[in-house]
Amino acid sequence: MQENKSQNYLIPLIIIGILFFVFGFVTWVNGTLIAFFKKAFNLDNTSSFFVTFAFFIAYFIMAIPTSFILKKTGFKRGMSLGLGVMAIGTLIFVPAANMASYPLFLVGLFTIGIGLTVLQTASNPYVTVLGPRESAAQRISVMGIANKTAGIISQKVFGGLLLTGGSAAVAALTPQQELDKVITPYLVLTAILAALAVLILLMKSLPEVSEEQEGLDASAISHRKSVFEFPNLVLGLVALFCYVGAEVIAGDTIINYGISLGFPEEQAKDFGTYTLWIMMAGYVLGILLIPKYISQQKWLTYSSILGIIITLITVFTTGFTSVLCVAVLGFANAIMWPAIWPLALDGLGKFTKIGSAWLVMMIAGGAILPLVYGQLSDMFDTQLAYLLMVPLYLYIFYFSVLGYKKKNW
Repeated sequence: MQENKSQNYLIPLIIIGILFFVFGFVTWVNGTLIAFFKKAFNLDNTSSFFVTFAFFIAYFIMAIPTSFILKKTGFKRGMSLGLGVMAIGTLIFVPAANMASYPLFLVGLFTIGIGLTVLQTASNPYVTVLGPRESAAQRISVMGIANKTAGIISQKVFGGLLLTGGSAAVAALTPQQELDKVITPYLVLTAILAALAVLILLMKSLPEVSEEQEGLDASAISHRKSVFEFPNLVLGLVALFCYVGAEVIAGDTIINYGISLGFPEEQAKDFGTYTLWIMMAGYVLGILLIPKYISQQKWLTYSSILGIIITLITVFTTGFTSVLCVAVLGFANAIMWPAIWPLALDGLGKFTKIGSAWLVMMIAGGAILPLVYGQLSDMFDTQLAYLLMVPLYLYIFYFSVLGYKKKNW
């Protein structure tokens, strides 16, 4: 009977794994786009990071509306809808390139972000529900590996297509010819997303799921009137905001940082993949060690300490050593999402769904904090700007040691 259940879970989990691959492919190409648009439109650091702002701010705006949309559509049709909206966003890149319009590219990125918000909100419950709850953290880590593998592939593919400044012929391209490079790959991406949207809609092996909470003490929360009466959630929201900002800065600034240090574009275009490879190592180690040898909470504490140490080494070393340290931040960030999420939602009971929506909104850290990094880069330099990471990791350390325990204000 147990073997039967495992087989029933297998195909839906493979489908969700493919979707997490799509998340990674579309999300982690942003680091390449930042460097590409900076060159094509002659942008300063701050303006180039509007790429991450436009993309991630969609999560903040759409997280709660998405929960209402999914009540109407159900999870399966919601995933199909999310893929369809993403396809519209990638298609916007074509007229944006033809018109040489940076704002229209940002509209496309914002639209992709909206689709991803719907898609992630709809697909994440499957990872928890399709299988035993006690092994949910392992399934989340496996999905993370799918996500980062896609990110490595997308950075390799798009880095090769968009950031090839080595030859004289390429260097002689006009800004319009540079922008035309995005048309074919984004048309292909549009076709793939549209096909997946139809496939998910027709798939019969993907069941609808229910997100009912189990084993919660209703009497313990009966006097609570608002989700903000749970300190562990409110403090967790800030922790998740800091974590997403730190992850996006480590993953999406490293190409620009390498170029600013004098590395040729041809070499720097691969730096983002270093961060993702190291993050994958963190996921694999998490699968092997958590919770048998170490709790997620303890891992979060050690990760935040590592983040502080590596950030300081980044700032006070030079050349490739410094670049490699930015990549090693990927290891510190790897298990933070699955560690913060359950600590923040612990004991929320009937408020769990709205609490989850607020946590999704905190992905906006990936919109706001890279912009702050960009401003610091323009005011000082790209290396000193990494000091922004220190208070972010310090706060995550506080949450992992004390903040998550706080149940009353």
